[in-house]
Amino acid sequence: MPRKSIDIGGFGHQNPIPAATRLGPLLVTSVIAPFDPGTRNVPADAAAQIENVFVHAGEILEAAGATWEDVVKFTFYVEDIKTRELINDPWVKRFPDPESRPSRHTMLALGGPAVRGELMAYIER
Repeated sequence: MPRKSIDIGGFGHQNPIPAATRLGPLLVTSVIAPFDPGTRNVPADAAAQIENVFVHAGEILEAAGATWEDVVKFTFYVEDIKTRELINDPWVKRFPDPESRPSRHTMLALGGPAVRGELMAYIER
């Protein structure tokens, strides 16, 4: 089965890597930066950065033929571990059923924006 690079408009990496890669039913993203859509501007507010990560993730999923239901793991890299609490509201918005949520991990990552993310999805169509 061929590997397919996934890119979305207004969200390009500076290095020659795609936003995500799909191989068969597996989708894995590169880092999902908190840029404002269509720019490389990072909002100062951590909550706005988190929302941008979710917006870009949703666009990546759509471009790959996936939905939020296909997400199996979402990892967040935060500069301050207290930022983890800010992730909960947009998380529950995308994954409202507590019996069907993907795995989530939040890791401390110094020297960057307040938050970045990456996800894995399994697409059965």
